[in-house]
Amino acid sequence: MRIFRALAVALLVAVPAVAAATSYDDFLKAVNDGDVKTVGAFIGEGLDADTADKDGNTILMIASRLGHTDLVAYLIAHKASVTKRSPHGDTALMFAALGGHLEIVKILVGSGAPITQSGWDALHYAAFGGHPEVIKFLLEKGADKNGLGPNGYTPLMLAARGGFTEAVRVLLYADADMSIKGPKGETALGIAKEKKFDEVTALLQRAGATE
Repeated sequence: MRIFRALAVALLVAVPAVAAATSYDDFLKAVNDGDVKTVGAFIGEGLDADTADKDGNTILMIASRLGHTDLVAYLIAHKASVTKRSPHGDTALMFAALGGHLEIVKILVGSGAPITQSGWDALHYAAFGGHPEVIKFLLEKGADKNGLGPNGYTPLMLAARGGFTEAVRVLLYADADMSIKGPKGETALGIAKEKKFDEVTALLQRAGATE
């Protein structure tokens, strides 16, 4: 009899836990799907708009990374923080810039997301992803065109390393410094040559870059 009682108590305790886990999983699925209605229902029931996944990425970061514009706007309207950083130092703006989601970048910047910060910032991510329109917008808003990332690379170096001709062109138009050298003495031109990105190499050479 004691065994059956213990089993009954265990089941009563376990069922709410399973339900809660399922609800959380359903919530994160809705975020990943960009399902504003379902996410809104959870938030309407009291779930925090700054809820994070197991990796410490807030749902605003997730929505920004995946390009869910309507969900990003909804979350910001419901007080989701645009300044929070993940355990790796990423922000929603950085994720949006990496993905080339210009409209989301504009929404986040318009809502007060910091453009520059210590370590990596949104311009580095936009250059790494090769997104010229995002790069142009961030530069117009005051991003540091020559800022050094943790690896010692400027946005121009990152764009050159990826072979992103248009991204390089936008940075050159903004007068990004072509002479800055990385930790091994490499310049943007040297990086492009090493990677055999002929179009980027020619563009940098026409602009007067040297190794």
